[in-house]
Amino acid sequence: MLEKLKARWKVNGVNLVLIIATFALGGSLCGWAGRRLLLLTGLEKGITWIVLYILLITLLWPLCVLLISIPLGQFAFFKHYIQRIGKKFGGKKNNGPVNIAIFASGAGSNAQKIIEHFAGSHTVKVALIVCNKPTAGVLSIAADQHIPALLIEKERFFNGDSYIAELQKQHIDLIVLAGFLWKIPSSLIAAYPKKIINIHPALLPKYGGKGMYGGNVHEAVIAAGEKESGISIHYVDELYDHGKIIFQASCSVDENDTPGSLAEKIHRLEHAHYPRVIGSLLQK
Repeated sequence: MLEKLKARWKVNGVNLVLIIATFALGGSLCGWAGRRLLLLTGLEKGITWIVLYILLITLLWPLCVLLISIPLGQFAFFKHYIQRIGKKFGGKKNNGPVNIAIFASGAGSNAQKIIEHFAGSHTVKVALIVCNKPTAGVLSIAADQHIPALLIEKERFFNGDSYIAELQKQHIDLIVLAGFLWKIPSSLIAAYPKKIINIHPALLPKYGGKGMYGGNVHEAVIAAGEKESGISIHYVDELYDHGKIIFQASCSVDENDTPGSLAEKIHRLEHAHYPRVIGSLLQK
């Protein structure tokens, strides 16, 4: 059950404990406050008292939970949670866009194409750029496009909270890996099940796995005498380049191709297909 809650709320184990504690303490505070207020009315316990008590705790519960969530560091989660409850019971549909976070480590050419593809869209928004290299070109793209950027460090990403709280603050719905060279930790995968996708510069399952990225892939393809290569867009799981394949496209590998010329062919495929496949995926 706890694993289901972690996946549903997109949180890690520590935050799940804090959320449950907030529910418990907030509920206790709400009940105490409701009883104290009714004491001031002088009413004896009966039908009227019970009805008023239910009304009071219904009104007080959001405030009490939000107050408790502040010292426990869960205010952003509960603010979003209460807003969703209000929309549900108020009969309002969530007409906001789907928020994408792009994870990238390099120049960001794929990120640029994705941003351009969804520019002006009312249904999809590139809401965050996540990067692990302070000198990466993708950070300049984020600044030029006025998109918030998050520079992450290895220890917290792999052994800490994996920046899940920051992703939640931006209400991220889908994580798109676009040349991101770190393996995604299991805590982040659990928080975003089937909501993380990657693009790989080869026709998986060939030429995937640890160390198989960029020029390394193209060198291996040419050295093996392959007649074609291509791209694979897939869901991310705990293994390198292993998740379910969503889409593939291929190109020829000619006798005079070099790793550099093959890389150019692959980039053209990536730029042509990745933004479109993301859009199609979000429409399902």
